[in-house]
Amino acid sequence: MSHTPPLYDKFPTVTVPGNPRTWTGTDAWQEIAGDGRPVVVDAYPGVKLDELVAFIGEALPEHRIMNVEDLAARPITEIDSLIAANLTDDRVFGVMSHHTLADFYDAERLADLGRQVASSDVPVVLVGWGAALVPLPERTLVLADMARWELQQRQRAGAPNWRCHNTNEDNLRKYKRSFFVEWRVADRHKRQLFPAVDYVLDTNRSVSEAKLITGDTFHRGMAAAAAAPFRVVPFFDPGVWGGQWMKKVIGLDSEADNYAWCFDCVPEENSILLDVGGEIVELPSVNVVFTQPSALLGQQTYARFGAEFPIRFDFLDTMGGGNLSLQVHPLTDYIQDRFGMHYTQDESYYILDCDDDAVVYLGLKTGTDPEAMVTALKKASDGGTHFPAEDYVNAFPAKKHDHFSIPAGTVHCSGANSMVLEISATPYIFTFKMWDWDRVGLDGRPRPIHVDHASRNIQWDRNTEWAREQLLDQVEELGSGPGWTEERTGLHELEFIEVRRHWFTDTVEHHTNGTVNVLNLVEGAQAVVESPDGAFEPFVVSYAETFIVPAAVGRYTISPHGPGMGQKLATVKASVRGTETALPARVAAGGLVN
Repeated sequence: MSHTPPLYDKFPTVTVPGNPRTWTGTDAWQEIAGDGRPVVVDAYPGVKLDELVAFIGEALPEHRIMNVEDLAARPITEIDSLIAANLTDDRVFGVMSHHTLADFYDAERLADLGRQVASSDVPVVLVGWGAALVPLPERTLVLADMARWELQQRQRAGAPNWRCHNTNEDNLRKYKRSFFVEWRVADRHKRQLFPAVDYVLDTNRSVSEAKLITGDTFHRGMAAAAAAPFRVVPFFDPGVWGGQWMKKVIGLDSEADNYAWCFDCVPEENSILLDVGGEIVELPSVNVVFTQPSALLGQQTYARFGAEFPIRFDFLDTMGGGNLSLQVHPLTDYIQDRFGMHYTQDESYYILDCDDDAVVYLGLKTGTDPEAMVTALKKASDGGTHFPAEDYVNAFPAKKHDHFSIPAGTVHCSGANSMVLEISATPYIFTFKMWDWDRVGLDGRPRPIHVDHASRNIQWDRNTEWAREQLLDQVEELGSGPGWTEERTGLHELEFIEVRRHWFTDTVEHHTNGTVNVLNLVEGAQAVVESPDGAFEPFVVSYAETFIVPAAVGRYTISPHGPGMGQKLATVKASVRGTETALPARVAAGGLVN
């Protein structure tokens, strides 16, 4: 399915209510320093600190600029020793850090900085990740924030990890240090700053272009996102198996070799764009999760997962590409024990589009000998031989709108010539690759293979019959009415995500039932999401767009809109099973409320 031009919005925004304003350049720093208090600029790790210090010095020449990292952080060798057990020797996997940022600083030197600021005869600006740790009786607090995807782009371009000298290190190892340590510590730290923050600075672009908003504007923007349907900013990445579908349907660079992934609902890594009086401010979308967890997630989802967004939607494009790596995800007990993650990456493949030869590799062929398969995988991973995947793994035909459940421990991968909407839990990187079809990564290096981890997690009894009975064709009609039909398409009972599909030619009523909903328009050109009582402005979604409906929204409707009028449309909707706090009755006129 394609549209000319593509309707998919790559830069969705959330409007901040009221009459907010932004500042940039020198004006921003003069606004910050206006009340004469010491200025504290706490910068997320990855912000270009040297550029920030230099620019503030030019904007506020009468101020003394102090780099807190240089003056009070522990030597990187001490920090490396402190976090060595978190980083491990593995190229990809570490252990989740529970450190706090204070662990990376010398407490006495922080206290001394506080004394220096108090006795200074000129105004002072403290800058750095951890600047807010300096004890001060009063201050103007600025959070210089940045989305993880931007940080990844900078690292790929050569930026080191925080205070490291690893410019040329393997990007997977840079990412590992960020994922398991730096981002955990940084998010833990900035959550403590949110209640007291005076200003927030968008540093996703150059320092001179950084946009400043007040803390009040920031909080109103976060509240606005949690009160109405919204979308995060999708990002796209090439891969060795990447395809061509997204180029045409989404409208990406036609000159690019391929696009393998689209992450269009991973709030931990995506951005959110705030429309602040006509100016666009980019901030990490995880800030909505941190500042509005109950309104966004709902009370029971929040109670179960904490301030973490548990549902992920992304695209895997192999149309005109190749097979994904043959893989398995860890069991919950294993991911907790080995990596310190409290839930695992259960997932599913929803086939958004495919060619006639598409298949999904899923489950083991009945009669597979575990020892023989592991031996063959190890030989292949050592480069000694080709692994005959088809001898061991089922290859089930796939067609458009099929939905394959993939509980952790199930061997799987998508084959070539498919466009997969992956609906999964969010742990994100915990994939044990077993076989990569004799390929190397885009960097020319073999992609990491983890046969030992995989062999400890494969559920060997998930054979052909089990997969066919448990994971394929699980569609169950739940209700229908004039212009709508509702179906359950998954997921498996071992997985915590519930997925419903609605086919509709007319208005369908929905209700969050007190828990967050994540949806994608999987058929039809365009639809509109509306509040029956006008609680939010009509929200238009186009084909293949993923959108979040916060728990606080309650009732909402979805109807054909614009070029979608006269078409048969479909949405898939995911929620956390068992977290509903209100269960209204069926709505006879508009559809099943669930």
